[in-house]
Amino acid sequence: MQIIGQKKTGETAASPDGLIKDSSERTFVADVLEASREVPVLVDFWAPWCGPCKQLTPVLEKVVREAKGAVKLVKINIDENQRIAAQMRIQSIPAVFAFRNGQPVDGFMGALKESDVREFIKRLAGDQAGSSPVEEMIAIAGEAMAAGDLGSAAQAFAQILQEDPQNPAALGGLAKCYMMSGDLARAKQTLAMVPPEHQAHEAVAAVQAQLKLADQAEAAGDVAELHAKSQANPNDHQARLDLAVALAARGQSESAVAELLESVRRDRNWNEGAARKQLLTLFEALGPADPAVQAGRRKLSSLLFS
Repeated sequence: MQIIGQKKTGETAASPDGLIKDSSERTFVADVLEASREVPVLVDFWAPWCGPCKQLTPVLEKVVREAKGAVKLVKINIDENQRIAAQMRIQSIPAVFAFRNGQPVDGFMGALKESDVREFIKRLAGDQAGSSPVEEMIAIAGEAMAAGDLGSAAQAFAQILQEDPQNPAALGGLAKCYMMSGDLARAKQTLAMVPPEHQAHEAVAAVQAQLKLADQAEAAGDVAELHAKSQANPNDHQARLDLAVALAARGQSESAVAELLESVRRDRNWNEGAARKQLLTLFEALGPADPAVQAGRRKLSSLLFS
């Protein structure tokens, strides 16, 4: 972010599709206020001498084009349009204001990351904003993985990573491909490439949880023996936890959730809440859309807050 400084001149320009244009005091009403009654309009206040502006503006242009008409971008050179900058009380740049129905409704200052800009525009445009090429590729890879075509899925994720080596959705997806193929070592190596700030990303957290369950399953034991053990002593929480892990490893997620919930019901504090923690790991591994997770979360909340 830079403080407003000396004046320089520039020329106005517009993209052929009309989604991006430079504006001025003379055309501001038409380009921003009137246009925002049709679709939301982002106004990028910038200057030629502003370094962070040179980082942000290309990102704005890229994400606005990806939105496929759901929003427009108007760029205002504050050196050439000081009256507008004063009216908007611009103190530092880059500064971005979002207009809807002729009124400013949101905004931010500074050079945000592309992911943050995309989230800002999605929030502004709602369901009208289109998916980015990366998001479309991730969706295609996910469909291939769901269909069992791990090769095509891995290839798609790898293609994304060539352009964006730290993309958490692609890293998580590629790790899951390795895990599903039985190559747990390469799955873990792939997850090790995820930057610390992306460790909590849904795709990454899910594979981490799945790998944790896979490691636990190796030592869990036989389902029939563990079931008999927990039946013989319903308060043997370790046997019940091991049974849940073994059930989850065999794809019996509903039964695994039920066993862990029963352990929480009997003694939520056993082993520092081990059953609840295991349940949360299982929820992460299955994903929020899984019916067993949705039902399990409701029952867990009922147990914890009753």
